Amino acid sequence: MQLLKLLILLPLLLVLLPLVKPDLGSERAALLALRKALGGRTLLWNVTEPSHCKWAGVQCEKDQVVEIHLPGVALSGQLPTGIFGNLTHLRTLSLRVNALTGGLPSDLASCVNLRNLYLQQNLFSGEIPDLLFSLPDLVRLNLASNNFSGEIPPDFNKLVRLKTLFLENNKLSGSIPEWDALKLEQFNVSNNLLNGSVPEKLQTFSQDSFLGNSLCGKPLDLCPGDNGTSAALPGGIETNEGGKKKKLSGGAIAGIVVGSAVCLLFILFVLILLCRKKSSKKTSSVDIATVKQPEVEIPGEKPVSDVENGGHNNGFSVAAAAAAAMTGNTKVEANSTGAKKLVFFGNSPRVFDLEDLLRASAEVLGKGTFGTAYKAVMEIGPVVAVKRLKDVTITEKEFKEKIESVGAMDQENLVPLRAYYFSRDEKLLVYDYMPMGSLSALLHGNKGAGRTPLNWETRSGIALGAARGIEYLHSQGPNVSHGNIKSSNILLTKSYDARVSDFGLAHLVGPSSTPNRVAGYRAPEVTDPRKVSQKADVYSFGVLLLELLTGKAPTHALLNEEGVDLPRWVQSVVREEWTSEVFDLELLRYQNVEEEMVQMLQLAVDCAAQYPDKRPSMPEVTRRIQELRHSSVKEDQDQIQQPDMINDIES
Repeated sequence: MQLLKLLILLPLLLVLLPLVKPDLGSERAALLALRKALGGRTLLWNVTEPSHCKWAGVQCEKDQVVEIHLPGVALSGQLPTGIFGNLTHLRTLSLRVNALTGGLPSDLASCVNLRNLYLQQNLFSGEIPDLLFSLPDLVRLNLASNNFSGEIPPDFNKLVRLKTLFLENNKLSGSIPEWDALKLEQFNVSNNLLNGSVPEKLQTFSQDSFLGNSLCGKPLDLCPGDNGTSAALPGGIETNEGGKKKKLSGGAIAGIVVGSAVCLLFILFVLILLCRKKSSKKTSSVDIATVKQPEVEIPGEKPVSDVENGGHNNGFSVAAAAAAAMTGNTKVEANSTGAKKLVFFGNSPRVFDLEDLLRASAEVLGKGTFGTAYKAVMEIGPVVAVKRLKDVTITEKEFKEKIESVGAMDQENLVPLRAYYFSRDEKLLVYDYMPMGSLSALLHGNKGAGRTPLNWETRSGIALGAARGIEYLHSQGPNVSHGNIKSSNILLTKSYDARVSDFGLAHLVGPSSTPNRVAGYRAPEVTDPRKVSQKADVYSFGVLLLELLTGKAPTHALLNEEGVDLPRWVQSVVREEWTSEVFDLELLRYQNVEEEMVQMLQLAVDCAAQYPDKRPSMPEVTRRIQELRHSSVKEDQDQIQQPDMINDIES
């Protein structure tokens, strides 16, 4: 009986086995044909490797190719037809940041399981192909920064699962179709040749999604005729009454002229009175509480879209803000000798005093969690940064004890606190001035043509410097923590060395200074910002690492879902797509560092673990960053010493 069963099964096995081998062979052949067809930097695949699933950028499930990720590898030429018909299990295809030309191959329509298609920053041209609309599972489509032309097809309405559609920086013309079936979460058609009105379903997106076109309607300016308005008529006054012009009579014009003259005289009279009143009080002191501080946010305190390039106030003086509280005002407290002075720490050079500081011209650097910071330029002496603390609720004795412990900390990756001033109405801290500003400003500030991209070496060096500074703080005792780690508190020297600032200040202020605006950095278990553990610091540092790697601020407006924090977003993308899709495009310009970037990403995820006991300590974090930086340097040296092996790889 068993022999009979074997005789029946044997022909079936002989039929099925050949069906498996050719499928795997055809996928391998398709990948090799793709490499051969594209110019530029040859894909460094080891063709002697038995499994093509181990080639860089190729990901498989059950020996079937499901994802191809080849971003920023200098590919050029046109995608050939006949490749993707053998890769029908593809779910993600990423060829972004290359130099691919022409149109999309027709057999891409065979990849009916495709969910994510990333083709941005290439040279693709022609109209948006109809083959895309035969991909029913498509969720994310990015065709931005290419040369696509023609109208935007209404057939996008067929892609009912589509959530992301990026078409900006192309040459698309015509109007935007009405897509009733789509429920887009991300959308951008800026910098095209589009005209007409914005469809109602797309009016929830920001202006940035539509700028650089001839579009109108919400969220842009209203279209002519909207809300019963009409355009101005040439040579007359706007009107809604049958398009007829209304001209003013001579008497009406004369009345307007006389009325305007009377108003002008009245205004001049009021200004003269105010000037006399001000001059009579010139010698009187001004209470510090009446001085209005400029409301300037430190870059990074707001979402990227809200960061302003300004923040300068060159006419402002430290004296204008604090002179009343320090020069004869009865509210100012003096020391035992009756003199009011700065208290310096350790061996800090005393090349200036309080009067020099008050006479210094100042520039507003920003308003942060604990107060407003100024750049103070003195006539004689160094340029320093002065922070005016707000909401300090502790006594002078407590303040002195806590601030002296801060001033005693001396490590090269900390911004040193040089001096302080304490009175009932004013608390000033004097730091070394960091000329390059904050990491937040560097990452999210200037995005224009003059921007210098941050390479991997610079970013990993900043991460290492910040880690060393925080590790030093933690070494001062089990209860010592920073309490407010974020990218705007990582300042940079001219050589881009990281310096940690604002350490020790969380214990000086009251609960009203809770940093709600930077909740993206705060560990889940933290309820009181004045009581932050070292493990909570590690969480915040993990978010900082993710910010360095992704280029996104924790509250970035373009995250996939409203209210999703950066660690959760990264984990969802890695789980759903592939790790490289989370990295900042600026990092993908630099070759041969992907392995180190992935290791840093894993470290960031470990630091931002939900539960404190699963997070590493800062000494371990520092060690891991040092190791991956050393491996990166060693790999670069090895590649310089090795001969070019591209010609030795089989085509």
